[in-house]
Amino acid sequence: MKVESVSFKLLTAYTGVVSLVDALENPNAQRLLWLEILLNDRLDPILDLSDAKVREAYEKACRWHTSYRSLIDSMVKRTPLPTDSSPVDQRDYRTFVEALRFAADHH
Repeated sequence: MKVESVSFKLLTAYTGVVSLVDALENPNAQRLLWLEILLNDRLDPILDLSDAKVREAYEKACRWHTSYRSLIDSMVKRTPLPTDSSPVDQRDYRTFVEALRFAADHH
């Protein structure tokens, strides 16, 4: 896994982790990793998609980006993620909106 440092938009504020390695070892950060990927394209170059946890978070971020691209683009700038038209779990919607608002306010 690549371990270059990157500035998180969400994970440090919500969980205190400061590296991707720390995030993968912290259960709370693991649950939010998809949101960090979704809202922070600075992570893209360091993501190791051969890691199952990273791959799962990345795929979830792609699904949400496909479903809510217009909303995301109106609030934060990010390089587009690959299209994934699989359904999103709407139970995550509130967390998504709160994270999006936080990222937009701290952009």
